[in-house]
Amino acid sequence: MAEILVYVDHVDGAVRKPTLELLTLARRLGEPVAVALGNGAAGTAATLAEHGATRVLTAEAAEFADYLVVPKVDALQAAYEVVSPAAVLVPSSAEGKEIAARLAVRIGSGVITDAVDLEAGAEGPVATQSAFAASYTTKSRVSKGTPVITVKPNSAPVEAAPAAGAVETLAVSFSALATGTKVTARTPRESTGRPELTEAAIVVSGGRGVNGAENFAIIEALADSLGAAVGASRAAVDAGWYPHSNQVGQTGKSVSPQLYIASGISGAIQHRAGMQTSKTIVAVNKDAEAPIFDLVDYGVVGDLFNVVPQLTQEIQARKG
Repeated sequence: MAEILVYVDHVDGAVRKPTLELLTLARRLGEPVAVALGNGAAGTAATLAEHGATRVLTAEAAEFADYLVVPKVDALQAAYEVVSPAAVLVPSSAEGKEIAARLAVRIGSGVITDAVDLEAGAEGPVATQSAFAASYTTKSRVSKGTPVITVKPNSAPVEAAPAAGAVETLAVSFSALATGTKVTARTPRESTGRPELTEAAIVVSGGRGVNGAENFAIIEALADSLGAAVGASRAAVDAGWYPHSNQVGQTGKSVSPQLYIASGISGAIQHRAGMQTSKTIVAVNKDAEAPIFDLVDYGVVGDLFNVVPQLTQEIQARKG
């Protein structure tokens, strides 16, 4: 069976959920071979094996932390040359897409970004994507070289599938470009205790209808009752009511949660482009003609200041 190379996104050995989703997709195409780089890489092996990795290639070098993406591209290219995979899968983060693009250029292959599903095809993996601000769903495949594909978080379930997970040390020779851009400082992001926006199973977002930064407490309360991440529309971010890092939309972050709740959001195409692939969409808006209602699975026509607190209270009551 063909081997599928999977780039591992981890933090000091703790494997992040999008990588486990990639392993589920990789098993549809062949045998997953994971590539873990940087501090704690060897510590990822048990988790990766539990989720289907037949081999785990690891490399721990200071270059992965001290410099930007080129050392990681060097390592992934080295893994590609060792494995000769049928495809390379990478999480669809900003860094992941840059790594994928650079690798595709180096190996003379095509690249597909932001896939939301993968299936085996007679001529190679077939990727499902959302195109033109999620107005269309397309299926595509790479026609030249080994497919390099980035996959959006929440595109597949995390499934346990124990495999050998044999750990092998990956020999990496860094290119002259690897040390061209050095990381000079890092500032830890302040933790809110909520899930990462792009990886969350549930996202609760507020828009112009929230009518002020102080009123986002209503959105946060609902999110916390559900264990959800908090998002915001561009209008809310531009008004200074919520940080840009939480913006959902074409110029913000793209999310695909199991449940997306939009409160006080009209549903302009700019916002829809960032959340239209959500599995279930619920909207609360007092304007019955708001475009968001053309998209939703469930809609509530009402004042969010009445509806959302009641929903939060009901969820808390049911949780006991």
